[in-house]
Amino acid sequence: MQTLRPENAETVLEMIQWALANEQALTVHGTGSKDSVGRTVDAGHGLDLSGLSGVTLYEPGELILAAGAGTTMAEINQLLVENNQQLDFDPPDFSKLLGSSSAGTIGGILGANLSGPRRIKSGAARDHFLGFHGISGRGENFKSGGRVMKNVTGFDLPKVMAGSWGTLAVMTDVTVKVLPAPEKTYTVLVKGLDRAGGIAAMTAAIQSSHEVSSAAHLPATVAARSGVSYVSGAGGAVTAIRVEGFAPSVLARCAALKALLGTFGEVEELHSHNSATLWTEVRDASWFAGSDKAIWRVSVPPTAAAAISETCPGEVYFDWAGGLVWMAVDATGDAGASAIRDAVAGCGGHATLMRAPDPVRRNVPPFEPLSGVAAKITASLKQQFDPKGILNPGRMYEGV
Repeated sequence: MQTLRPENAETVLEMIQWALANEQALTVHGTGSKDSVGRTVDAGHGLDLSGLSGVTLYEPGELILAAGAGTTMAEINQLLVENNQQLDFDPPDFSKLLGSSSAGTIGGILGANLSGPRRIKSGAARDHFLGFHGISGRGENFKSGGRVMKNVTGFDLPKVMAGSWGTLAVMTDVTVKVLPAPEKTYTVLVKGLDRAGGIAAMTAAIQSSHEVSSAAHLPATVAARSGVSYVSGAGGAVTAIRVEGFAPSVLARCAALKALLGTFGEVEELHSHNSATLWTEVRDASWFAGSDKAIWRVSVPPTAAAAISETCPGEVYFDWAGGLVWMAVDATGDAGASAIRDAVAGCGGHATLMRAPDPVRRNVPPFEPLSGVAAKITASLKQQFDPKGILNPGRMYEGV
C-alpha cells in the first residue's frame, strides 16, 4: 500500500480530489494507534495525517484549544498539564491494549468518540468537541462549529463526526473545550462485593449529592493485577468511587461517601497518587493489555450490567458505574459475539470488538450491527458526505 503524507490542509484536499477522480479508496489515520479496531479497510492508498500537527490556538482563560487533527495526545496533554488544565472527558490511551507505540492523536480520539471513566460526570468526547475544518469524500472543504458551545441550525456536525471513524470526512483541524484540572483527587474503595453488590454501591454513590466523577467495579482477579497495593492486596473484589475538586470539598465528600458506602462493606481511601494510578488503569483497560484474549467494550444500562457480564466466559470489569463492561474472552470462533450481542440486544446496549486476531475481525462485525432506521441514516450520511466511498470504506460496516 502506498501511503500519502500531506503536511497541510491544502495538500489533503488535493489528495482527496485525486482519489475521488481516480476512484481510489483511502485508509485514513493519524499515528495508526487504532488501526486494529474495526473491519479491515480494502484500500490501495493510505492517508497519513500525522503531518497535520501542532496546537494552532490555545487560550487557557477562554478554556479552548485548537490543533491540527494529527497532533499527538502526548503533545496536547503536556501543554495542558503545564497550564493545570485537562480534557475533562478523560480520553483513554489504548496503546498498550492495542499494541501501539502511540497514544494516538486528537483527531483520532474525537473521530472514535472515546471517553474515559469521567464520562458519567463530564459527558462524552463529542460533548467537548466545539468545531472543526474538514474535507468530505466529495473533495470539498467545509467547517462546522466554532469556539463556543451554542445552538446551531441544521446538523451539529461535530457530533456527526464524533464516532464516524474517518468514514465521512477527513478532519484537518479541531477545536475542543478544556477545563481546569482538579486540585485534589481521592478514591473511596469498598471491598469484597459481588458484581450485583458493586453495581448497587456505585448506584448509591452516583445518586448521592456528593458529586462522584467516576465509579468502577473490579472483580477479584482483575483487582489482584492492579499496580495500587491497596487494590491488589484487598484479597477480593474492589469497588472504586472517585471524588475530585477543591481539597476541603473532596475531604468532606469522601467522609460522607465512606459513611454511606460503609453499609455495603469495608471501606478504604486512596489519595492523589494512588488514585491517579488506579483510574489510569481503569481508563486504559491496562489489565487486559498483555493477554492474547479478544477484548469487548460493551455499553449497557447499569441495571443490566451484572446480568450481561454473566454471558462472558472470561474476565470482566465495570466502568461508568456499570454502564460500560470490559470483557476479555478466548479469541476463538466468534470470540463470544453471539452470546454477548444476544444479551445486549435485550437491554438496548451495544458491543464493540476492540481487539481480536484478523480471522475473527474478518468474520465478526466489530461494531454493533445496524438495522432499520439506524442503518438507513448511516447509509444516507455516507452517501451525502462520501458518495463514491473513498474514505475508510467498510471500516465500520460492510458496504458503508
